[in-house]
Amino acid sequence: MMIFFSLFSCNRDEVVIDVSNPIEISPNILFIIADDLGKDAINGFSEGNIKPSTPNIDAIRNSGLSFNNFWTYPTCSPTRASILTGKYGYRTGVKWAGDELDLSETSLQKYIKDQTNGNYATAIVGKWHLSGDNTAVNPEIFGLDYYSGIIRGAPQSYYNWQLTENGVSNVETEYVTKKITDLANDWIHQQDKPWFMWLAYNAPHTPFHVPPNEMHSQGNLPSFLSGMDPTPYYMAAIEAMDYQIGKLLDDMPLDERENTIIIFIGDNGSPNEVAQSPYTFFTAKGSLNQGGINTPMFISGKGVSRTGIDDNLIVSSDLFATISEIAGVSVNQIHDSKSFISLLTETVSIRDYQYSEKDDGINNLWTISNGDYKLIENANGSEQFYNLNNDPYEQNNLLNGNLITNEINAKSDLETELLNIRN
Repeated sequence: MMIFFSLFSCNRDEVVIDVSNPIEISPNILFIIADDLGKDAINGFSEGNIKPSTPNIDAIRNSGLSFNNFWTYPTCSPTRASILTGKYGYRTGVKWAGDELDLSETSLQKYIKDQTNGNYATAIVGKWHLSGDNTAVNPEIFGLDYYSGIIRGAPQSYYNWQLTENGVSNVETEYVTKKITDLANDWIHQQDKPWFMWLAYNAPHTPFHVPPNEMHSQGNLPSFLSGMDPTPYYMAAIEAMDYQIGKLLDDMPLDERENTIIIFIGDNGSPNEVAQSPYTFFTAKGSLNQGGINTPMFISGKGVSRTGIDDNLIVSSDLFATISEIAGVSVNQIHDSKSFISLLTETVSIRDYQYSEKDDGINNLWTISNGDYKLIENANGSEQFYNLNNDPYEQNNLLNGNLITNEINAKSDLETELLNIRN
């Protein structure tokens, strides 16, 4: 039986929605994570002078929204855990690369499934890195329908790596970016209901390598050796990822593609070896400086009517509530996650503060910003305080001099909010 809803706009034009066909009202969700991709390594941002050729990622950005103040964590595992759970790292214990996510946590995929009565098929393909060194783990235990990919942080080689599926690992020799894309593509084509694909590339994470020639424009690169300039190899890996994203999108039937929303992010800043000005080796990946945690996020496709740059303060945990709402769950805020779905269609304010943290077992720090000022606190008592309007790349620690009244007030305000977040 077919059921129809009639909606009327202000000009009285009738809109008919067939709710017997879920795909008409439930968009497919393609969530793409690039591994170690900072603003300095992608088009659309002023940071960095050397940029890769990425027509497919550029098209995602140009047809939708580019987020200028998106904060992640300084390494991959806590960023992924924050998205998967909607919680800050200190709540889950995942605060650095290689930390393990407890099995008691409710994943985004399970939450969507439970709240929508199984309306969505869910999959994660690619990098997992939430189970330490345990390669026998099957991420499907967290409630997703399908997992296939790289359990640990990075492959030994892009042409010789461990592919894990159903908790079993086997050696793969096909170029990893292509293989991961093909696995995602195969799964998508098998679905007969709305789907949520979490596609986690390990590119452009080290090791530096030479992709197949047709996938990049960096020329005839020799095999990378220590002491060589890694930048062309890094750019080639980004271009190869873009090439495969294009293959994936081109292979979708037009109606399915038009019913898909695409979210593309970098999980943390660029590798230290290839960090570009205004970032440095010490203020890129692994740091709580902007170069380590202020990363690209582009969203376009189904339901996205705004274009251009959005300056809202967004954190990675916000993707939990946002993706849930896209999937039809009525949840504006949950755990440490605030949905920003409204930004896809209108200009509103989402957050007053954004937060991130770092605990690598030696250094324990956390940071907060209100968009104007940024405070970094260390468990050892040291602090850094910056005016991001005048000093966006954190060259001048205001605490090295005397604070004026408005700076004192701003610092006090940030300290108060930190107590609210961390207690």
